[in-house]
Order: sequence, then structure tokens, then C-alpha cells
Amino acid sequence: MNIYKRWFWVFIFPSLLLFVFVIVLPFIMGVFNSFVAWRGTYYFDPSTGSRARSVFHAFAGLANYKAAFKDERFVRALWYTVRYTVLAVISINIASLCLALLVNRINRGAGLFRTTFFLPNMLGGLALGFIWQFVFQIIFTDLLFGPEGFLHVEFLRYMTQDSVKALFALTLLNTWQVAGYMMIIYIAGLNTIPRDLYEAASIDGASSWLTFWKVTVPMLMPSFTVVFFMTLANSFKLLDQNVALTDGEFNTRMLAMQILRTVKDTTPPDYGKAQAQAVIFFVLIAVITLTQVNITKKRELEM
Repeated sequence: MNIYKRWFWVFIFPSLLLFVFVIVLPFIMGVFNSFVAWRGTYYFDPSTGSRARSVFHAFAGLANYKAAFKDERFVRALWYTVRYTVLAVISINIASLCLALLVNRINRGAGLFRTTFFLPNMLGGLALGFIWQFVFQIIFTDLLFGPEGFLHVEFLRYMTQDSVKALFALTLLNTWQVAGYMMIIYIAGLNTIPRDLYEAASIDGASSWLTFWKVTVPMLMPSFTVVFFMTLANSFKLLDQNVALTDGEFNTRMLAMQILRTVKDTTPPDYGKAQAQAVIFFVLIAVITLTQVNITKKRELEM
């Protein structure tokens, strides 16, 4: 045991050093730059309208944050992301839980089904976005749901060219990609539930539906905590799929893309404003995810 203690910091030091230089220091610098007039390659002095003689002359206070909230594109992206997150969290959790319940009942070939459902998660976001762009633009629009297709459903046509339709397109894409991964978490939770509880419920005459709500759901609360946390955080941070599927056209920008494109929307590039949006983004995700974890943890203790 003393050997482990003696060598603990030696082995952890490289990872700790990497974490500090790659995560902690850039984060601190980013927060600092959100309070100054930063143009990417130089600091700007708001009082003189020219390059700042030093970084202290570029201090802008809360001006970048005020500018962020006054930016219609940022506010629109914020609400669009919130709407998408609500849809995605519901869709992913329902789909992954249903898959877990189905796979958990299979005796033969369960591993094959798990692998098949998990495989979409291995695809990169950009590649996945371009694949589904083809599906929505060609297969859905022309082959399946067009006037001469299998079934004419106008809502399912040109789904990447309308802000409302694109919400459902992004939700469908992300659910298809992530549900298999979240299924593994739910399966792990299902395997920890004692079979005695189901036998007792069966002896008491409980229906399958009642057993699900009174036995399965309460015992799965730790899994719900993890899956809700991951889906919430990942939905807010969605970028690659948004870029590949719609490229932010038709008012479909989400927060991550809005921050990325802010420097292109401003002349000269306003990196200070973009960094302020990034800090707001971080605080928003932190507050929502920590609140969710706190609520679901309480539910675990109650049950």
C-alpha cells in the first residue's frame, strides 16, 4: 500500500499537467478574454477606437455579455437549442430504454443486437450528418414521401430546409446515433435488479405495466441519472451534426455553432463577444446538468 502512495503522484503528474495546460488554463484565459475587447490577434481599446497599448486598456467590463444577449442570432440559437434538447432528451431516453428492455428479454443473440444498436455511435458527427442529409433530401423527399412516393407526407419532405422540421430531423439523427450507447447503461441497470422483486410482483398479481412502474423504474433511477445527465449535456453541446445537416441555414443554428460563427458574423472578428457567449454557454450547461443530477439523486434516495 505504501508503494502505491509513494508512486501515485509520479504516475498521475503527466495527466494532471496535461489537464491543467489543455483544460484549466485555456478556460481561465477564456473567461478573462470575455471581459476585454479582443480581436483574436490584438486587443482593442474601446475608449480610443484603436489598438490597446496593453491588455488592461482593453477592459470592457460586461459589455461583451450585454452584446451577446442583445444579439438576436444568439438569443434565437439559445431558444432553438432548448427546444431541441427537450425533444432529444425525451426521444433518446424512451428509445434507449425500449431497446434495453427488448434486448434484455432476448436469450439468444443478445450480443449481436447490442452490437448492432451500438454501432451508429461509432460514426463521427460530420459523417453522420452528411449521411442523414442524403436520407432527408433524397430518400424522404423524393422516394418515400413525395407525391409519387410510397406515402405522401409533406411534413417529412425537405426536413433540412425548415427550422421546425429541422428540429425533428436533428432529434431523429441524434436518437439513432446515441440510443444504442444509452441502451448499454440501461441494460447494466436492468441486470442489477434482483429477480426476487419480479417474482414477488408476479405472485401478488401485478400486471406487466404495474411491475414496470413500481419495480423497474424505481430500481433504474441510478441509470436514469447518468443517461439524463449525458443526454442533456450532449444535446446542448451538439455541433458537428448541426453543421453537416443544415449548416445553420433557415434559422437552425444551435448554441455551439452560433459561438463558432460569431467571429465570422462580426467585422472585425469580435472574439471577446464570442468568448462571452461561450462562458454563458458553460454556465447554462453547468446549472442545468447539476440541477438535473441533484433532482434525480433525490429521487434515488426517496425510492
